[in-house]
Amino acid sequence: MRPTVLAVLMALALPSLALAQDSSSHIGAVPAFVTNAVNDPARQADVSNDARRKISDVMKFAEVKPGQSVLELIPGSGYFTRVFSAIVGSKGHVYVVWPSEYAKEDEDDLSGSNKLAADPHYANVTVLTQPANQLSSPKPVDVVFTSQNYHDYPDKFMGKVDPAVLNKQVFDALKPGGLWVIIDHVAPAGSGMQDTDTLHRIDPAIVKQQVVAAGFVFDGESSALRNPADPHTIKVFDKSIRGHTDQFMYRFRKPAK
Repeated sequence: MRPTVLAVLMALALPSLALAQDSSSHIGAVPAFVTNAVNDPARQADVSNDARRKISDVMKFAEVKPGQSVLELIPGSGYFTRVFSAIVGSKGHVYVVWPSEYAKEDEDDLSGSNKLAADPHYANVTVLTQPANQLSSPKPVDVVFTSQNYHDYPDKFMGKVDPAVLNKQVFDALKPGGLWVIIDHVAPAGSGMQDTDTLHRIDPAIVKQQVVAAGFVFDGESSALRNPADPHTIKVFDKSIRGHTDQFMYRFRKPAK
């Protein structure tokens, strides 16, 4: 094959290869329903964090749509809950899950979730409190989502939940074709789960391995929350990096059949 022809073919192939390797949230426009949800006046107090947390990129990557149902694990302050609620709308629903063990450590945020669900503006939000090793959903959902908390499940205070158990329960909670979206703090490559209870980080490679082992298909990743300046060797609460850690964002799909 002539060099010029080969060069053209390689140039045509490279964009497709790049897309397959990084299904980045930066690709394509943000859907109008995401923009409208982010601009909801009811979440005015969250706006100052939007640029840092790349909320539009995260929601686009999670592929949540109006009318869908979402199961959010350990919702914290409700930052993502409020956007999910606005996106799925009155025909959709958001279930926020507080593992009983985690709720004991974070009573204020649990109270905040209950207060949010009692607000008529968030009538499509339901709070579920259940044992960490007994994750379940009232009905099959379109998306299961967790941010910065996958690494908590195997820790002692959560009852050392086996990741295989967690991922199987997430698999069972999803509709065929549903998505399992995980955001978490990056630990050093090859460290597995050794930093989950110390630095509060986890190796992305072990997460991918564990989730795929449960029957999921890896469906893409986003670099929107990556930060190459994070050394990966300090606690995520260290003032030098808190709020700006290097985070991976993975999307896994339950096979349609």
